[in-house]
Amino acid sequence: MNTDLKTQLQHLLELQQIDIQIYDLRRIKEEKPAKIAELEAAFEAKRGALAGLEKAALDLQKQKKDREGELASREESIQKLQGQLYQLKTNKEYHTMQQQIEDAKADKSVIEDKILEFMESIDASRADVEKEKARLTEEEKVFTEGKKALQAEIREIDDKLACLETQRKQATPLIKAEVLAQYDRILKIRGGLALVPVQGTSCGGCHMFVPPQVINMISMYDTLVTCEMCNRILYLDERSAGT
Repeated sequence: MNTDLKTQLQHLLELQQIDIQIYDLRRIKEEKPAKIAELEAAFEAKRGALAGLEKAALDLQKQKKDREGELASREESIQKLQGQLYQLKTNKEYHTMQQQIEDAKADKSVIEDKILEFMESIDASRADVEKEKARLTEEEKVFTEGKKALQAEIREIDDKLACLETQRKQATPLIKAEVLAQYDRILKIRGGLALVPVQGTSCGGCHMFVPPQVINMISMYDTLVTCEMCNRILYLDERSAGT
């Protein structure tokens, strides 16, 4: 038995425990920016909804102003027709002019009704805008607090990672360069899990069958043994095996 290799595996196991935490924290950290982006997108959508209401209110005001312009033009036309009414010489011309005046007054009445409708719509629209502004103010508080919480979580993760990286630097000098290089290569390929126990007759990483002769090779501690399927380094958990 190569006791030195057995010791190296023990150091690798300690390093693996550190790396599991590092990779888990990195995965969690990578999710945070997306969550912040989701919060920002949701808030921007609500702000866009308010902008839409404000634009709708402005459009109503513009339409009301246009109708008011039409009303002023119609009133001017009526006054002009009324001024010409008594200059007419025949009854036919007089009645024709009166009909034109009545038609103009009817048009004016329609325009006035439309202006009243716009005024009611504008009041309702303004109320909607104010209501949405109040709601958006509360939503902004929720958004800001949520974003700060996620940023605080990122800072906390960074602090934990810095501590774990220090532990890793302290652990790696205990491992031979060629062993560490093989471990690091597998660690990167396998997403943070390079060293796994044999569980019964299965690989603790991919759960594929490990033949008895391979288990026997592992127990001899003559060389690092890897899983034929996932290429992770295999070891025997002597505590669980009762030895």
